[in-house]
Amino acid sequence: MSFSKLSRIRPAQIIIFGFLILILTGSFLLMLPISSKSGEMTSFSDALFTATSATCVTGLVVFDTFQHWSLFGQAVILLLIQIGGMGVVTMAVAIFIISGKKIGLRQRFVMQESISAPQMGGIIRMTGFILRATLCFEGIGALILAIRFCPKMGLSGIWYAIFHSISAFCNAGFDLMGKESPFSSLTGYASDPLIQLPIILLIVIGGIGFYVWSDIRQNKWHIHRYHFQTKLVLFTSLLLILLPSLYLFFFEFSRPEWAGMGILDRIWASLFQAVTVRTAGFNTVNLAAFHSVSLLLLILLMLVGGSPGSTAGGFKTTSLAVVLLCLRSVFKKQANIEVFHRRIPSETLRNAVTLLTLYIILFLTGSALLCLIDGISLRDALFECASAIGTVGLSLGITSTLSLPSHLILIALMYFGRVGGLTMLYAVSSGHTPAPSQMPQEKISVG
Repeated sequence: MSFSKLSRIRPAQIIIFGFLILILTGSFLLMLPISSKSGEMTSFSDALFTATSATCVTGLVVFDTFQHWSLFGQAVILLLIQIGGMGVVTMAVAIFIISGKKIGLRQRFVMQESISAPQMGGIIRMTGFILRATLCFEGIGALILAIRFCPKMGLSGIWYAIFHSISAFCNAGFDLMGKESPFSSLTGYASDPLIQLPIILLIVIGGIGFYVWSDIRQNKWHIHRYHFQTKLVLFTSLLLILLPSLYLFFFEFSRPEWAGMGILDRIWASLFQAVTVRTAGFNTVNLAAFHSVSLLLLILLMLVGGSPGSTAGGFKTTSLAVVLLCLRSVFKKQANIEVFHRRIPSETLRNAVTLLTLYIILFLTGSALLCLIDGISLRDALFECASAIGTVGLSLGITSTLSLPSHLILIALMYFGRVGGLTMLYAVSSGHTPAPSQMPQEKISVG
């Protein structure tokens, strides 16, 4: 390919191809005999599913991570999680910075698209901040987790602490807790705040977005100085943690099925599930025992996901906020969408509605196909597809039982969920500038 053709590749295409190359490279490495504990080659389909799940920081698995993968295989998975969580472009720019190479205007623009930054100015400084903050948060998380893991597991507890810290911060949901019981996640630590609290904090910090971190660092506790997006992300994220936690505590965990749980265990279980279900994929209780209404709530939270420019997937907290604020403006008969003394442009609403529609269409289509192909219940299919497209990783225990066509559907949903709907649309669009003229306007009746 000539340089002139290469220069015409749009930033969105660079992002989606970067993720694709990383997934294929990870698949090849996971296929190698050295990656499995048995010393045998893993099939391409299973390696592809695992590599996609790790790169797209999802957490859905066909094999228990501890039981099937060797230390080398686990290291490959962890590397895919780290690169996929921070973003392929972010890691590439970081390598350029470390090597001392000059970063041009085009690379800065791609970086801006990758982390959803509002402007290109200061993008290199932000990249350095992202790297330092990531290492800091993951390092602190690993140290705290090691306090619990090392006395129990010896030196291998260090690896467990590092693995789970990175997996939590990147909102991946992969775990190594299958030594005693496969696919058990963190159910063995349901009453341990020293494990749950750092995992919760890592998930939240990783899920609010790099831009929000930078804003908080600059303005500290002066909330009135925060940018509009930061305020919207923090407020929406707080509500999406608080309200589901209250529902789970007062309704789900008050059911007879959970009678053996004490009051503190119910509080921790409610908070942990409300946080992890949006993007992370860990669980401390058996989700298959949840009431159907609670599972519906979890499905909706999985579809929302995290915030723009974060390690999380989903159609994002800001998109949900914009749609709900539009609803409020219609009820109040306001001409504009307004909040925090700011007006949201109509283009933002169009993007939010487009994303929401795309996610719902793909989510429902994938669920229907899983039901038709493998004959599973609609409840299980909806949960599995919401987990995939929201890059969450929670499952009701059916992932390993699905057929190859169903796995391919989940792979496509995970890829779409991580790359992002708008990025995918920009990558396949023609890129032509619309004509300055406009068609005549005419009203129609809706509703």
